[in-house]
Amino acid sequence: MSRISIEQVKHVAHLARLAITEEEAEMFTKQLDAIITFAEQLNELDTENVPPTSHVLNMKNVMRDDVPTAGLPLEEVLKNAPDQQDGQFRVPAILE
Repeated sequence: MSRISIEQVKHVAHLARLAITEEEAEMFTKQLDAIITFAEQLNELDTENVPPTSHVLNMKNVMRDDVPTAGLPLEEVLKNAPDQQDGQFRVPAILE
């Protein structure tokens, strides 16, 4: 026995403003029934001792922790600067 009727499929298609043919309604009825059957099979599984996961694969963050460290010395950074003032790069003004 089908868990979803062709009338229900047509009703949902109507609500979603989808135009479906009679053959498509029958096909979707069979497909949705198969999906519901599979979901019911999943409900029969004993998941009592299975910890919840957020992903099907065992993922871990490969990025290192963001730890502040000392940067380059100011003299080293500015040694090739064409123009500098008060320990900063000096650039031509682009706005008037």
